[in-house]
Amino acid sequence: MQLTQALNKLLVRFDAETLAAEVRALPTEAWVPHPQKFEGNEYVPLISPAGQMTNEFAGPMAATPYLASCPYAMEVMAALDCVWGRSRLMGLGPGQSVPEHIDINYYWRTHVRVHVPIITNPDVAFTCGGETVTMAPGECWLLDTFQSHEVHNRGSEQRIHLVLDTVGGERLWDALEATQSGGAQECHYLAPGTLTGAPIRVEHINYPAIMSPWEMRTHFDYLLDQAQEAPQLELVRKRLDRLLAGWTAVWAEHGDGMAGLPSYRDLVIRAQHDLDRIGGHAIMLANKRSLYRVLQGFIFENAVESDRVRESKAKALGSEQRLAS
Repeated sequence: MQLTQALNKLLVRFDAETLAAEVRALPTEAWVPHPQKFEGNEYVPLISPAGQMTNEFAGPMAATPYLASCPYAMEVMAALDCVWGRSRLMGLGPGQSVPEHIDINYYWRTHVRVHVPIITNPDVAFTCGGETVTMAPGECWLLDTFQSHEVHNRGSEQRIHLVLDTVGGERLWDALEATQSGGAQECHYLAPGTLTGAPIRVEHINYPAIMSPWEMRTHFDYLLDQAQEAPQLELVRKRLDRLLAGWTAVWAEHGDGMAGLPSYRDLVIRAQHDLDRIGGHAIMLANKRSLYRVLQGFIFENAVESDRVRESKAKALGSEQRLAS
């Protein structure tokens, strides 16, 4: 999904009190410290690779036992009718912050993020793309995490959101279009029990073993469209076109077969070397991040499956197969 606004409040509303009761019933051990060690930040995994207690992104997703303990949260997910990726409850302690950042991991290039505030207060400020809002309990927001964003909890109680990552879906797209149309439309409320037992769809494919040339072209176009003018930009564009030409040729011969790995890796290494020689490190994107840094995070680190992604996939697949047997 392509978002044209950083913050999008959807015309749907959920029962925050029911969600809060489910959150408060979770055991203390469900909460895990934030992987980047931000003070006062913690989370509960709800959907993760193979339903494990992990912060990884790659591999077949499944519900954790904690999601099964939150039946109305599952109704919320069913109502939005998406294929869900990594999803969590995210807590932010009183007086604590999530520092300003932009998500440039490959996973977020292909996903959007849904926030449903559960427990919050008027002194929580969420800023994304230069706009600051106070999200009320039970609202539903769609965020562009490729824009600069940060959160500050200046209140006296912990803030907890249901945070869902997804590639989207037709119903979410329709909800976004309804929001952006600007017309007076009624906000739909999902009463608890409306969708009890409705199935939750989860993603099984999220990281490629080898990125296809068509996907690579999409990423290049997306980033170059946002690049600010610079003397080296045309040289960078031509070098990326050359990389794509070489990639397409190897793909025609090997596809995503492992026999092509040495050629694919060589193409990436040579492209990175030439880009360094061109010297376009100062080229910035519209979100004030370096084009080169984002190319690295979106494409070069993921054009060929990394060891970390491969290990995460293998663990998830192994766990999935054990459960099936």
